[in-house]
Parts: sequence; C-alpha cells; structure tokens
Amino acid sequence: MLPAVWDLFETHVFPASSTEERFNPYRNRRDDLDVPDAPTHRRDNLRAYLSCFDTAPPLFLLLEAPGPWGCRFSGVPVTSESQLTDPDFPIGGTATSQKDVPITEYSASIFWRVLQPVFPHFFVWNSLPLHPHDPDDPLSIRTPRRSEVRDWHEPLRALLDVLAPERTVGVGRKGERALDEIGAEPTYVRHPSQGGANKFEAGIEDIVDEMDLSR
Repeated sequence: MLPAVWDLFETHVFPASSTEERFNPYRNRRDDLDVPDAPTHRRDNLRAYLSCFDTAPPLFLLLEAPGPWGCRFSGVPVTSESQLTDPDFPIGGTATSQKDVPITEYSASIFWRVLQPVFPHFFVWNSLPLHPHDPDDPLSIRTPRRSEVRDWHEPLRALLDVLAPERTVGVGRKGERALDEIGAEPTYVRHPSQGGANKFEAGIEDIVDEMDLSR
C-alpha cells in the first residue's frame, strides 16, 4: 500500500465536483447507470490497486482520462470491470455498472496484455482523473481541454514527488504533454487505441528491456 498516494487521492481526487461535462466516479453516481454505493466500490477498487504495491514502482505511465467503458466504472486507470472481476487478474474489485455482464474496454485489454507480466513494477494514472464527456451524453468520451488537464498539474506533480519514479512515460500525446508541462521529461509511447496496439506494445517492450523490469 502507498498511503501517501491514497492521501493525495483523498485530498484532491475524491472531493472534486462533477459537472455537465466531467464525471467524478469516486464521488458521484447516476441512477440510470450505476449500482447503489458505486462511488464507494470504485474507491475500494482503487485502494485494492494501491495495495498491490509494497514499494513505489520505478516506472510511471500517464494516460489521458477515464473512458466510459474502463475507469469510469472500475475506478482503476485503464482497467475494465471484466478485468477486476477476473480471478486471474492481479487486482481484485467490484463491478459498479448496471450491466448484466461486467464491461470490457478494448484499450484496457491491450494495455494489461502487454504490461501485466511486469506488474507491479509500474504505476498508471490519468492526466485528468475525471471522465470527460459530451453534455447530455454520459457514456461518450471527449478530448479534455488543455485547461482541464492543467488544473490537475499540481496533484500530478505531488504524485510524482511521492513515487519518485526512475522513468515517466506518456501513453499518447496528451499524457506526454501533461508530463512535459510539469518538467517530468517523459518518453512517448503510442496509445493502444485506434490502431495503435502494435506500436504501443513495441514501445513498452523497449522500455521494459531498457529498465530490466522483467527480472
């Protein structure tokens, strides 16, 4: 467990307000989409993720924001309900959507197929930890505004100060930009979505080899 990271989440992430264009899955729920006590379950899922770490990992990966079929319902970055409820997955958790079958996310499936062999030697987070969506369409995904990401620069800096990783990686240009803007000197890796799976895998494999994380 990384208690200092949990303290950061309790201070900055959990209390953040939802808006008509941003949803905080750790604070709020929708009657038409979420089970009762969904925010509590998602915070518990995030705590289970943090409990996988005995020490701070050497590699830090930053993605853009929670998607509607991944972190929006799981509470764990680039992770789906179907993964958390799979007994073979390294993180256990609870589904929070009202779907009869736990939701699966394409990017999360690729991400963990590539990186699960070296977990927990990496920590993954989002440049905007709230789900950005179009007004009146809660299950859409929109690109966060640069101003929205910048609002989270200070918590991101604090997170990196706590973890003190050997290497930071921006998964996608938005993650790279956020890390670059706070002076974290990131390595860029292609995001696995929209045809980027092969380049993502190749980029991650290079980093894993360079850092000797397979040990």
